[in-house]
Amino acid sequence: MTLFPAATQSYILAFQFSSWYPTFAKHSIKSTVIRPLSDDFREYLNADGVFVPEGSEDAPADSTLSDDEDATEADDDEDSDDGEDGDGGSTRRHYAFPELDQRIRQCVQEYDAVFPKLNFSSPKDASWLLPASSPLKCTSPADVYLLLKSSDFITHDLSVDSVFEGCIPSDTGSPTSYDLELVLRKWYPVDRSRELRCFVRGNVLLGISQRDTNFYQFWNDPATQRQVASAVREFWETNIKPKWTAQQDYIFDFLLTRDLSRGHILDFNPYAPKTDPLLFSYEELYELHHQSTSNESTNRLPVLRVIDSASHPAAVSNAPVHQHNMIPFEAVNMSSGRDIEEFADMWKESVKESMKDEK
Repeated sequence: MTLFPAATQSYILAFQFSSWYPTFAKHSIKSTVIRPLSDDFREYLNADGVFVPEGSEDAPADSTLSDDEDATEADDDEDSDDGEDGDGGSTRRHYAFPELDQRIRQCVQEYDAVFPKLNFSSPKDASWLLPASSPLKCTSPADVYLLLKSSDFITHDLSVDSVFEGCIPSDTGSPTSYDLELVLRKWYPVDRSRELRCFVRGNVLLGISQRDTNFYQFWNDPATQRQVASAVREFWETNIKPKWTAQQDYIFDFLLTRDLSRGHILDFNPYAPKTDPLLFSYEELYELHHQSTSNESTNRLPVLRVIDSASHPAAVSNAPVHQHNMIPFEAVNMSSGRDIEEFADMWKESVKESMKDEK
């Protein structure tokens, strides 16, 4: 057995949300899948700049212009839509997705709030755009679009080349069909200390890793660790192992209940280099699988790895996650749906005004 299983295109597609969710919906978060998305929407996500489509905001952007000035500016925009801007460059294309906006609003009404993802990836690297007390919580189409447009993570899902990177060629020689999908999941606050990543190879649950690499005191208790390893194995044997019909090498993310006795499936991921093994290495998981084939380890619990002390070498500081992607939050507030270029001058003026106030 090699370090990783052979990855075919059909193997990878087993992990897109719409492939596994219908089977495991009972044990996962309530979700709605919208697919296929239009080529225009894919083009919008690939377009340069951070801006939201027209009509997606539940309230119009604030403006200091008079009604007459608004009308004049709108006429100017219409006149220049197919031409060039004042600097001689091409104007940005305007996008609008009224039907998708309506679907998103319906989901918000049903779930109260949603958090979005595409086929495989969520925009968690852009969660700082929304209030820290409710990361990824979206209550309007504009919120959804802003997260997606600000995320580097979701670009993986936009290209067939990146989705199927490293896959062995198809037996038929023809490319596998791939449709972009938007997933809207019911939002609720998640205690990240109870999130786990679980590794299955050859239909054997090998290991379990804490996902959030901060130290939490309760993980320091050996009895708690045994309880969690046993609870996850029981859940997997009862609710996942009999129902997973694709290749028997996979990784699933899991959220424990408050009493640490049960849980909910968050996601499935391919057993592949692109999936972070967190507190394991794939070499260690390979060795665990080798050990699992011996008779004496048949009934052994999966290996659980956690941050069991603040001095753990993998423990992180309290610095915000994905901080390298951040820009000042005041700038985002000021944007009001405008793109980066349009509100850059406003941001500079705001800085000048604040400097005046300090004098």
